[in-house]
This record gives sequence, C-alpha cells and structure tokens, in this order.
Amino acid sequence: MGLSWQQGPLAPGAVGRFLTDRPLPERLLFAEPARRRLRVRFDDTWIADSEEAILLHEPGHYPVAYFPIEHIGEGVLIPVDRTTTHRDLGVTRWFTVAGPDRRAGRAAWIHTDLPKHASVLARRVAFAWRTMDSFYEEDERILGHAADNYHRVDIRSSSRHLVVRAGEATVADTNAPVVLYESGFAPRWYVPRADIDPTALTATPTHTFCPYKGIAGYYSVAGIPDAAWFYRDAFPEAARIDDLVSFEPDKLDVFLDGKQLVLESGQTVVAHGVDRGLEPDEVRRGGRTDPGAGAGHP
Repeated sequence: MGLSWQQGPLAPGAVGRFLTDRPLPERLLFAEPARRRLRVRFDDTWIADSEEAILLHEPGHYPVAYFPIEHIGEGVLIPVDRTTTHRDLGVTRWFTVAGPDRRAGRAAWIHTDLPKHASVLARRVAFAWRTMDSFYEEDERILGHAADNYHRVDIRSSSRHLVVRAGEATVADTNAPVVLYESGFAPRWYVPRADIDPTALTATPTHTFCPYKGIAGYYSVAGIPDAAWFYRDAFPEAARIDDLVSFEPDKLDVFLDGKQLVLESGQTVVAHGVDRGLEPDEVRRGGRTDPGAGAGHP
C-alpha cells in the first residue's frame, strides 16, 4: 500500500512506471521527515518521543519510523551481541528494549555503517512494531504500521448497475453501489445490504485487519469460502462503507454495467495481523486511543 507496498511506485509490482529514458536502480529507498509527533510505549512507559522521526520506505515493506537516538529514554536500549547486514544500508546493530519490569530481545536496531547517500538515518533507531506495546501519533494510537503519507482512501457514491452472481443465482443487484479507491488497489465496489439476498451469505471465522479501515469480517457465498467481506464499525475515515458488503470478482461473477470484473494482477489481499495485545473487539471499541496516552515524555 502507499509508496512502497502492494503496487505503489517503489514496490516490486508497481502498476505505473517512471517516464524516463534512463534505467532506474532495481531498488529505490525513500526517506522523508514524518512531520508528526511519534511516540512509542513499552511496559507502560513512554520510551521514545519525537517530532523529528524519519520514515523509511523500502520496496515491499511498510514504512518504518526511525527516531533520533537522543529522543529515546535513558536505559531503554541494551546492546546485544548481534549484527546483520542490510542489503542497501549496511551493518545493522541490534538492541534489547528494556522497560521497568520487562524486556524485549532484538526489538530495536540502528544502521552503523551507512553509505554516504543514506546518512539521514545516522544515529537513528527503529523499533520492531510487534514487540512494542503501542505506537502513537500525538495522543492517538496507530495500528499496523507507521502511517504512510502516500496512502489514501476515497469513497464515492455511484448510480452504476452492479450485479453479483454465484452460478445461476443472483446474490446482489444494485443501482446504488459505493466505490472505494485505495492507494495500490483497483477500485472495490460495496453493496447496501438491502440489495443483497441475505440467504446467500454465511459468516465465516475469517478476519483481516486494515490500518486505514478497521477489522473486516467475511462471508462464504453459495458455499464458496470468504467470497465477500464487510467492515462493521469501520474507522471514522471509512465510515461510508460501514456494514456494506464487497464481493471477490475472482470467486464470484461480478458485473458492472454489464461488464464482468476480474481480479487484477497483484491485488491479492495480504493478511495483516492486529497489533500485539490488541484484539479485534478492542479495535472495534476504539482501541486506537489509550487512557494513559496523555502522559509525559520518556
């Protein structure tokens, strides 16, 4: 998603191209100021707090926030006898992260032998997302990964004719679909439940998580597993698709104004787990905020 993930311009499967007559490097990394106050919480303690974090966009990866080492709490980073080599950024030194009563091994890293062109990351530390308790922008918890400045979701109403069939059976027929445009994805069409045959839908235990939309639940349709999905209690920025249903065009026959839709190359959804310590029900209840979020600097 966004700049370097899914089919973004720096991703391995980019759907677009740079218009240049010169060959580009096989891999392009992009670093930029986050321009947001980012904070990290571990063991009920704020361990990092900075308005000067750098976001690194690496092909095929979510953005990673790098914090100035002086903006990390005293005693938080404990060196360990482990180094690795990043293919673009050189030697990487690893740390255990220590809180008052708990430690997380190999949970932070710093690149110690950066090439000159990557010096913007010098003396900056990144934290393994899942080993930390939580990450925040100001007083609001963010989920999944650091926010990608180039990822956006636009939702539009439509009067086009959308029909969904499973074999000979019509599952949905609407002239009021809602289309969701999301960075890195082809348009996704959502259908009001009033225009769906409810007997065709059977809930499955599958759930996936989107940092921009929330928790998705799934339905089997006419015995086809996970052929449709929906967001119940979608995040506010995606509220217009709340409890609408979208159908997979590679599993069902989906027609838009008489033209059959197909799943475009590179559009398979990659399962994205919810943050450590945060269950789906907590996300639905507003788990992006925390009662202690207003506490002070580390």
